[in-house]
Order: sequence, then structure tokens, then C-alpha cells
Amino acid sequence: QVQLVESGGGSVETGGSLRLSCAASGSIFKLGNMAWWRQAPGKQRELVAMITDVKNTHYAESVKGRFSISRDDAKATMEMDMTNLKPEDTAVYYCYVRVKVSSDQMGYSDHWGQGTQVTVSS
Repeated sequence: QVQLVESGGGSVETGGSLRLSCAASGSIFKLGNMAWWRQAPGKQRELVAMITDVKNTHYAESVKGRFSISRDDAKATMEMDMTNLKPEDTAVYYCYVRVKVSSDQMGYSDHWGQGTQVTVSS
């Protein structure tokens, strides 16, 4: 019922920049918290950045000052600008969105994108 499509991943050199985008579609009454997670090979998935429905933001310590998350509820999109990328940022990045599909829904349901690869070479 809710689809998330990510785009913007790719390969860059150390110090480079990328912008990730996530577009939500389908049965959406209200968007809740939105976030980017990442998972590197052999590691657990970790929260990178989150933005609430009132646009409060939270960042992992490792990306503070380098990454910036934003959202446009009218377009049902979320973006993350990543600058000064480092090899340790290499991972599959996942879009995560909490959604109410109708006014009758008591809480939010969780949805994940398919992931987009970000590779930073030294």
C-alpha cells in the first residue's frame, strides 16, 4: 500500500558529496518520523539521521556536521545531503518512513525502502 523509492546513491571519492532521495507513494494519510539508516558489510544496521513530523532532526555522531536531512510533506519526499564523505560511510542506505494510511488508523506503520548503495573510495 505504501511504496518507498530511493535514489541518489553512487560511488565517490573521499571528500565528495551525494544527495539521497526517498519518495513515498500509495495510501498515505499522514507521514510521521522519517529517517535514513545504513548497513555496512558485516555490521548491524544503524540510524544515520532522523527528522520528525515537526522537522526536528537527529544525527548519528559520526555524521554530524556533514549530513543534512530534510523533508517535503507536500511531495512526500525526504532527502539527505551528504558532504565530506569518508570511506567509513560506505554502506547500503535505507529510507524509513512511519505512515498513517487513514484517519482511522490508531498508530503509524513502518515502511522501508529497498536500499541504495553508497561507496566512498580512499
